[in-house]
Amino acid sequence: MENHKQKCQLQVFSVGMAHDHSCSGLVSNNSRTDGSSVHTEYIDFGDSVSETAHDREISVSDSESGTCGVITREFRLFSGNELIRLEEGDKEHSVIKQRFLMGMGSVRSLTTITSIHKNIYSSFQGLARLQSFRIFSQAMSQKCHGNPNIKFAWYGTSRDGVDRIISHGFGQSGRPENNGLYGSGLYLSPENFSLDSALSSTLNKNGLRHVLLCRVILGNMEEVRSGSEQFHPSSEEFDSGVDNLLAPRKYIIWSTHMNTHILPEYVISFSAPPCLEGFHRVQQPVVKPTSAWMPFPTLISVLARFLPPTTIRVIQKYHYSYREKKITREQLVQKVRQIVGDELLVKIIKSCRGKQLKASSPRSGSK
Repeated sequence: MENHKQKCQLQVFSVGMAHDHSCSGLVSNNSRTDGSSVHTEYIDFGDSVSETAHDREISVSDSESGTCGVITREFRLFSGNELIRLEEGDKEHSVIKQRFLMGMGSVRSLTTITSIHKNIYSSFQGLARLQSFRIFSQAMSQKCHGNPNIKFAWYGTSRDGVDRIISHGFGQSGRPENNGLYGSGLYLSPENFSLDSALSSTLNKNGLRHVLLCRVILGNMEEVRSGSEQFHPSSEEFDSGVDNLLAPRKYIIWSTHMNTHILPEYVISFSAPPCLEGFHRVQQPVVKPTSAWMPFPTLISVLARFLPPTTIRVIQKYHYSYREKKITREQLVQKVRQIVGDELLVKIIKSCRGKQLKASSPRSGSK
């Protein structure tokens, strides 16, 4: 094979997104010292890809082509040699820039990207993390019947945080995650909500913020409610958490999976308007549910007035399984909905809620 010592050598770590139609390819280039040439595959958000075993396979491949990033010496933002700066105007740079700005919402036009760096996994530790991600991706694919549920996600941090994460992994960053709003884990934002991670980034003395674009192995996700103290999957069935199963704004990776299920690939450095701090102050507070709800023991007691004893015993059995942590809360709710029906459930819960509100009214205790 031709020696490419005079060329920029990049090694790609390619995961086909056969089951994630939000992005169809992704890039992760690595410097090599063995003289091998490599292949670069550009990120393409939005197009679907064929569902083949090859697309789902994580592989290190060789080719004669590659995008040569620039190791900036005159203006080095980060320490070490794990990151290369992408040239503005490159396809890779343009696609990532566009995706980041699309997720910035109302402050998009006021946000300026100053640089985009790529993680090339040039150290032994970096290459080990790369291979670890490969192994766990394959394991998750086997567990989830061919769909490891790998997605892109954003993570906001500081400049020093970027250095620590790239050098030592997420476990060394030591940053509190939203005060434990959704349990004790690492919170990342879906690729179409970069603003959420921008809000959790730290403004440095140069007026810049930094966000990582990562690949994340999500596997089977479970919903984690606001105020939860959860710090691991509720059962072996689940692998990660989300704040909302239907419309997630937070991916929650538990501490045991931080450095095996998350692969940081790019660093986006940007300046944002001062009003971003205002967004941060009004970000999701911890609140109690305001929708109709009631404790399960109370619900079962009320349901006993409408349903036969055999049906109630089935519901009690599922409730017992939940208390023994054999099933999740979501599974319990789904079973009860299937048995009782939504119409009766809504009437009972709203009636109970109405009585609670009436009892707590200031007028209820006076004549």
